[in-house]
Amino acid sequence: MRKDSLKFEKLRDEMIRTQIEGRGIKDPKVLDALRSVPRHLFVSEALMDQAYGDHPLPIGEQQTISQPFIVAEMTQALRLKKDDRVLEIGTGSGYQAAVLSKIVFRVYTIERIYSLFVKARKLFDQLRYYNIVTKYSDGTAGWPDESPFDAIMVTAGAPEIPQVLVNQLAVGGRMVIPVGDRHSQELIRIEKDKNQIYQENLGGCRFVKLVGEYGWRDF
Repeated sequence: MRKDSLKFEKLRDEMIRTQIEGRGIKDPKVLDALRSVPRHLFVSEALMDQAYGDHPLPIGEQQTISQPFIVAEMTQALRLKKDDRVLEIGTGSGYQAAVLSKIVFRVYTIERIYSLFVKARKLFDQLRYYNIVTKYSDGTAGWPDESPFDAIMVTAGAPEIPQVLVNQLAVGGRMVIPVGDRHSQELIRIEKDKNQIYQENLGGCRFVKLVGEYGWRDF
């Protein structure tokens, strides 16, 4: 094993032990996924040594890769099963989609910034994450042609819950989405049954803005 690979593996194990398990993430599927995805490859070479730190990192275009704990918390909150089809809004670096891809049957992920879209797709192919389907588009409108989805994850802060995304959830489906103002949000979990939508507040968080037709209209 190359010396740098061993170094990053040790950093990843420490991240999981102190930041993830240490804060109450217990789903073994989530922990195994975090162990298997090389987070340092989803940031620039200059930031690789910081990739397993307890904080978000810039990925260009005024976007970030989320703090590892937030990735774990949102993933666990979806209560995923191996045959699930999951929609992610906001591909970014691709790290969150990669983690999801280790747990579920297929991940559909949408990115509105072309340079990030291209970079993430290239990395997915290099790492052979072939169950990730990518799209360059306004993610706030979802992916109607592939709906309904068993789960939807929104990785940017919305001013309100887009009904268009709720409509694309299957019966029994779950969605996690940060909702609030431009500076801070609450992480909301939604569950959909035949007759009703249930909401649960999972606590405060801070994400970049969800920009698009059904989000912040900052074109």
